[in-house]
Amino acid sequence: MLRLLVLFLLSTSLFGSKVDLFRWTNGVSYLMFLEKNKLPLKPLYYDLDSFDQTLTEEIRSGTNCQILKDDKGNFEQLLVPLNDELQIHIYKYKNKYFFEIIPIISQTKREAFVLKISHSPHYDIIKNTGSKKLAQIFVANYKYSLNFKRDLRKGDTLIMLYDQKYRLGIPFSMPILKAAMIEMRGKKNYIYHNDDDRYYNEKANEIEGFLLARPVKNARISSYFSKRRFHPVLKRYRPHLGVDYAARRGTPIVAAGNGRISFIGKTRGYGNIIKIRHTDGYTTLYAHQKSFRRGMKKGKYVKKGHTIGYVGSTGLSTGPHLHFGLYKHGRAINPLRVVQVTTKKLKGDAKKSFLRLKENYNKSLDIHLANNTQFLKEPKPASICYFNGENFCE
Repeated sequence: MLRLLVLFLLSTSLFGSKVDLFRWTNGVSYLMFLEKNKLPLKPLYYDLDSFDQTLTEEIRSGTNCQILKDDKGNFEQLLVPLNDELQIHIYKYKNKYFFEIIPIISQTKREAFVLKISHSPHYDIIKNTGSKKLAQIFVANYKYSLNFKRDLRKGDTLIMLYDQKYRLGIPFSMPILKAAMIEMRGKKNYIYHNDDDRYYNEKANEIEGFLLARPVKNARISSYFSKRRFHPVLKRYRPHLGVDYAARRGTPIVAAGNGRISFIGKTRGYGNIIKIRHTDGYTTLYAHQKSFRRGMKKGKYVKKGHTIGYVGSTGLSTGPHLHFGLYKHGRAINPLRVVQVTTKKLKGDAKKSFLRLKENYNKSLDIHLANNTQFLKEPKPASICYFNGENFCE
């Protein structure tokens, strides 16, 4: 078995090896990275199956990566996150190079903080926590239901309860808001993250947010979203970071929401592809298109329901379909959790379940309010151990 034990040390070295931390550069493809670092293209890309080749196109600019080199600067291992669950692992063993998809070792912590408004929620959250991400998720989840400029007053109370993942001792991926409260004109306004992955107020009414339309009308879903599926036969992780809509070649593809085209072109894995940037950090991806509608170009603003291209089978594809991806702040999420026509009001057993969840959230919020919880940054651990993806330090 090709298993190699590696100890990643953030401040020291092991047997002369050194870990360099870096961010994936914008505009650099996986192939370009291999060439730049003089890594062999054949075993690390051209020998991969079409599925893994396509996954390499999911690498996001700005992603925190780690590369391990020996004391002579020779490559030993590389870790590149694909999402908040899985990462690419490249390693050298007996002068041969290997590629695999492995789980990300992370720890999720439930955190909270309380603050008094002095300027605005966005400004005050960043000032008190240093986190733009926390400010983004708070404002994004309240912006459609509250008017901060009109009703917010200096001295009003704000509290956030959220889940944060940590990787190598530092915050990793976007935090997930679980519950929040902001006081405005003496009224407390609550928001809760329900088990269906949507947000509701205290009356069990869904908070209106970013709503998507179905990108291909009357199409059959041929493959569902899966962030971390382990194939029982192949014994490999084979995530599917989107939803596939099977349809006849040439079927119109429409923009799922209002936005601006951030990328249009051809890639090896996804073929003809369009990416649209929307509000609140959302981006949609439309892959394997036969062709683009005339007039589509980078920077063009398109409206929800506007035809942008046509179903095809370009790139690494086994038949005509649309691969539809949805990302929020670069994190792949399930499009079917967001694609909807109207907001909803919970009823029956669903409402009873939500009210129990709401009660638990309120108890936690009240404890933090009573203690006036302040934001504390987590200390960085000294090291983390990997045995081809398995953590032996915990």
